[in-house]
Amino acid sequence: MAITGSATSRSGANEVRGTLRWWALGALTLSILVIGLDTYVLATALPTLSDELGASNSQLQWISASYTLAWSGLLLPAGKLGDRIGRRKVLVTGLVVFGIASVIASQVTSATALIATRALMGAGAAMIMTLALALVPVIFPDEEERKRAITVTTIGTMLGMPLGPLLGGWMLSHFAWGWVFLINGPVVLLSLLGVALWVPESRDPAAPTLDWPGAVMVTIGVTGMAYGIIEQPLEGWSDSKVLLGLIGGLVFLILFVLWQRRASSPLIDLKLFLNRHFTWGSITFGMVSFAMMGGLFVLTPYMQLVQGASAESTGVRLLPLIGAMLAGAAAGEKPASKIGAKPIILVGMVVSAVGLVLLSQLHADSGYGSVALGLVVFGLGLGLSIPLSVDVVLSALPLSQAGTGNGMSRTMQNIAVSFSSAIIGSMLNNGYRDKIVDAVRDLPGAARDAASASVAGAHGVAGGLPADAGGRLTQAANTAYAHGMTQSLVASAAILGVFAVLTLLFLPKRKPRPAEVELELVDPADDAVKSN
Repeated sequence: MAITGSATSRSGANEVRGTLRWWALGALTLSILVIGLDTYVLATALPTLSDELGASNSQLQWISASYTLAWSGLLLPAGKLGDRIGRRKVLVTGLVVFGIASVIASQVTSATALIATRALMGAGAAMIMTLALALVPVIFPDEEERKRAITVTTIGTMLGMPLGPLLGGWMLSHFAWGWVFLINGPVVLLSLLGVALWVPESRDPAAPTLDWPGAVMVTIGVTGMAYGIIEQPLEGWSDSKVLLGLIGGLVFLILFVLWQRRASSPLIDLKLFLNRHFTWGSITFGMVSFAMMGGLFVLTPYMQLVQGASAESTGVRLLPLIGAMLAGAAAGEKPASKIGAKPIILVGMVVSAVGLVLLSQLHADSGYGSVALGLVVFGLGLGLSIPLSVDVVLSALPLSQAGTGNGMSRTMQNIAVSFSSAIIGSMLNNGYRDKIVDAVRDLPGAARDAASASVAGAHGVAGGLPADAGGRLTQAANTAYAHGMTQSLVASAAILGVFAVLTLLFLPKRKPRPAEVELELVDPADDAVKSN
């Protein structure tokens, strides 16, 4: 039973799904959750991978970077492919690729092989993240239900933060290291089952052929930019590899835009950016994500290295952040329905900035109570702003471009998150090195370099010194890290404040109205019959 209807009424989705659409949402949320779990489990497992696979620091970086590069570069092509051949079909493909690559990753015996399989996992993750969210407005055409559904998927994304370290630490304590990847298998199977049973297929019946030149240009451009950003913290802004990645990536992105203006069937309709809801919703989403990842980037090492928490304990300590995000998401839903999303998003951005300022007041000897207070305020703001920013973007898109538009928005978010690590990381490192210089002045060359490079390096050097000298170096390193953290969090709060003002000025208050288009919806049961 194929159903074709306009995007303005979009009654077909309800007719196909009925009350089972919430089960479909559960399957989509589980698909997204597996990506978050994998990301944060891996962060916990990196020291173990170094020991078990003999991975160098550079290889450890590329175990993460290969995943990020593949994910970043393929978000937009994956979305376009879903619009053309079927969003559920591409989502299922992504889950299969991710699941198989996870099983392979659990069995590899070298860092090089793991880097390759992580890239394959990144390709699967790009398909999953883009199409799972693109299917939400298809299944939930009603505005209020869509807001609630987006909140649920946002919660699924965020739950990976505390669950990843908890699950990863527990598995590494009781099982072989490969289980941190193998655990993805059962979650993927459950997701596949749910998607097959409850998620309708949808595609744009008028979609043109895939713009392969455009897909290649945007993949190279985004990947090049991401590569330069990833390498910057290690090599510096003036390094030739960093400059080649950033400048080369930018050149390809410019060529991509020029090509899209003349291509007969462009990868993305650039007219989307004339829609201020889409453009500023995407920018707001990206900058709130910038602040969130910047905060986590500096706070997680602070809790582990300065406050001495284990990886598992760090997961527990992040629970106030998650709880506050859930509360913020729930609290913002009804007011947004009455007064619109814009005021609530703005309040969320301001509250998040206040949370960052509170966290910037932490010092080397601060207790966890001060951390928890800052996390609660920060998380409350994130919960108010993130789900509604996503909803602004998705509600501005014609359903025929749900995959492509969401892929574009996610690409912008991913670039913002990557820049967050680079910019905030640079500020943190500069602040740390400025403060630690006197404490390491009398150390031998290699020890001085190690202690100056990071707080972890300073702790390692301190362990080889006499007790008094080691204690002084540890305290100096912790103080220096807190100093760098203060500078980076204040800067992150200021950046968020600037974009809050821009959002106030440029994000329209009235609700977006997507253009009326034809969209084909296919019930999963009927689709299965057709394929047999």
